[in-house]
Amino acid sequence: MRPMLLALSVLTGLAAAAPAHAQDNRQDTADGRTFVRPYIEVGQVLSAELSPGDDVLTFTQVAAGVDANRQGRNSGVSVSLRYERNIAWGDDQVDTETLSGVARGYLSLVPRALTFEAGGLASRTRVDGGGGVSSNPLVREDAESQIYSIYAGPTLATNVGAVAINGFARVGYNRFETENAVFDNAGNAIDVFDDSVTYNGRVTASTRSGEPLPVGLAVTGGIFQEEISNLDQRVRDAFVRADVTVPLTPSLALVGGVGYEDVEISSRDALRDANGDPVIGADGRLVTDTASPRLIAFDVDGLLWDVGVLWRPSSRTSLEARVGERYDSTTYYGNFTYRPNTRSALAIVAYDGVSGFGGVLNNALAGLSSDFTAFRNPVTGDFGGLVSGGEGLGTIGALGSVRSAAFRGRGVRASYQRTIGRLNAAIGAGYDRRTFIAAAGTPLEAADGLTDESYYITGALSRQVGQRAIVTANAYVNWFESATDGGDVTAFGASASYNRSLTQRLSARAALSVDYFDSEFTAEDFAFATALLGLRYDF
Repeated sequence: MRPMLLALSVLTGLAAAAPAHAQDNRQDTADGRTFVRPYIEVGQVLSAELSPGDDVLTFTQVAAGVDANRQGRNSGVSVSLRYERNIAWGDDQVDTETLSGVARGYLSLVPRALTFEAGGLASRTRVDGGGGVSSNPLVREDAESQIYSIYAGPTLATNVGAVAINGFARVGYNRFETENAVFDNAGNAIDVFDDSVTYNGRVTASTRSGEPLPVGLAVTGGIFQEEISNLDQRVRDAFVRADVTVPLTPSLALVGGVGYEDVEISSRDALRDANGDPVIGADGRLVTDTASPRLIAFDVDGLLWDVGVLWRPSSRTSLEARVGERYDSTTYYGNFTYRPNTRSALAIVAYDGVSGFGGVLNNALAGLSSDFTAFRNPVTGDFGGLVSGGEGLGTIGALGSVRSAAFRGRGVRASYQRTIGRLNAAIGAGYDRRTFIAAAGTPLEAADGLTDESYYITGALSRQVGQRAIVTANAYVNWFESATDGGDVTAFGASASYNRSLTQRLSARAALSVDYFDSEFTAEDFAFATALLGLRYDF
């Protein structure tokens, strides 16, 4: 829990530095808005196993949390944090405690020029066959794991004459905790991700077309490095490039770039026993031989290039699509956004990059708005990776494979949100493909060249009913296709709740959820239905 608590303390500091307002816990002002809603909850939960058995568990759920949003002229922060304790009635299988939430904020150190950003994530997932297939897991402990991610750093945006200078520097930490080792279908242990530190920096100097030249020019330099604890892996991606934008019409332009990159992925060997076999630690992970030399898994340096189009017919619509060569092979990436009004927003992103599991989490956090509302499962209280806000919908995306090896990740994700009267709807979907890269001569060599794929859809609905009640519904579907035989997993579920205010601060809630897991890792499928009745008090 400590990483998320550290992120919360940083973001609370950002909120405290925002312009002070009145002491009311919620208000709207000319220069921003503020609300802080701490709460406590207590509920009674009934969980029934529908398949393959018929066990019924009853337990009490006690939770405390806070939802906060503070937006000012020079700062902004959103926090959704929840601590939950499940108290079993005669069965310790659900006697658990969990911290979950997401936080993101910024503080302007120099108005409109230099800001400090930070973000944090704590989430549960269910792991089957080497893949994290659900961020809304059942409360049972058999396959439950915990994920933490935090990042912080400055962002620069200023001008020197006609030249715009933009850049950022970030440091992040990521951790994956699981009490049980993960095995493939053959009974071999999969070395799952433990923790990593990431460093990410970039600076761009650019001019717009017509100011002063007919074409726009940009020069960018950047570096990404992730240090993964498993076998002391290191991913380093450094580049410098020049780009040109050639206008064809007021809304359409050709874009292209060329540059130099230096990408290296390396690791150390595992500690070996007297028979030469790798040593496995108590946590089921490989033990690193810190005295072994660094072994190269991937080493590319040379030319990178790409070409594409930039289409901006209005301030509401933007499209950029590029194709080229990077990492010594063909690359595709781009993005599309469409915000026809304040009530709806569509975003599509295609990506391609090298990193470890932690780099994916940090980049997803940095891509979130600092003004959002987090969607949570009404029964488990878990954050499922979906937020909505003034800048549109945001997603953490698929957790995907939890292998420790570095990888090249390619995929696409899309999100859409819409408000119709009292109805709010949001949906996120995506595809993620990870091709693993590992050094020869190490135990991870078996994963080199393997590809794990994930497909996911998650959605949420809410509707105000009268002045005192709200109905919400959530649903998710995840497909994980493992490169290892017998590792494929399908998971889907849905939940609904009815919340009604009893007094100004006290409310009652009834919720129901159904979850299903079909894993080739086990001979049987699992299906559960869970119901909750509870009370919530907002301070």
